[in-house]
Amino acid sequence: MTAILGVLNVTPDSFSDGGRWERLDDAVAHAQRMRDAGADWIDVGGESTRPGSVAVDPREEQDRVLPVVRALADADIPVSIDTRNAATARAAVEAGATMINDVSGGLYDPHMGPVAAETGVRFVVMHWRGGVDVAPEYIDVVSEVRSELKARLAELIVFGVKPEQLIIDPGLGFAKTAQHNWELLRGLDQLTQLAPVLIGASRKRFLGRLLPPNAPLGKRDAPTATISALAASAGAWGVRVHDVAATRLALDVWDHWKTGGAGDSD
Repeated sequence: MTAILGVLNVTPDSFSDGGRWERLDDAVAHAQRMRDAGADWIDVGGESTRPGSVAVDPREEQDRVLPVVRALADADIPVSIDTRNAATARAAVEAGATMINDVSGGLYDPHMGPVAAETGVRFVVMHWRGGVDVAPEYIDVVSEVRSELKARLAELIVFGVKPEQLIIDPGLGFAKTAQHNWELLRGLDQLTQLAPVLIGASRKRFLGRLLPPNAPLGKRDAPTATISALAASAGAWGVRVHDVAATRLALDVWDHWKTGGAGDSD
């Protein structure tokens, strides 16, 4: 079964929902709604990585995320911490998080690999060439991303991270054009040979190109759910989404397609 990570940004400036979940009660309530809608994990982030975003001091990041992580862990809701900072990752795991999701794949903070090794939690390693504002330059994006992720996994294993902890993310939208994103999705089977794959396409700009100009961000949830189902059919381990209910329904449709409706009585 493909896992669903529900996005919970406790930031003032995230591109999709910045400022909506800054209050602890609002964040926890939204996380519970996503859990009830079918999320397997809540992915809590305290630093925006949208184009033009500014790095947040790890102490401020921790002030944003740790109360939420503790509250969700106390409610037995599985938590992933979305951070590039090793200190935040360690503190979040101590507060109850059981997965680290690092958009830099451990390259931004050299202490991240050792923290992943010491904590033993699952570690999402995203393909990274320096962020969303870096110019996208590839000859063959699928083979290059695959090669760079393979090398990164090998480096992390040297740090002591166990292979079974590792999940990879091709980094859609990070130093990649819309065409690069689509090529990576089409070539997903080449990535699933390396490690379990997480796909994070939710509400990203390249999906907006399928819609009328100036369409609200929420209109990107339908193509996101479609990508979720197609990613599941291609063997993805998980998807990271804002609209959990739409993706849960899409994945249920794929599951019934795959099994021929086994278990349905009429």
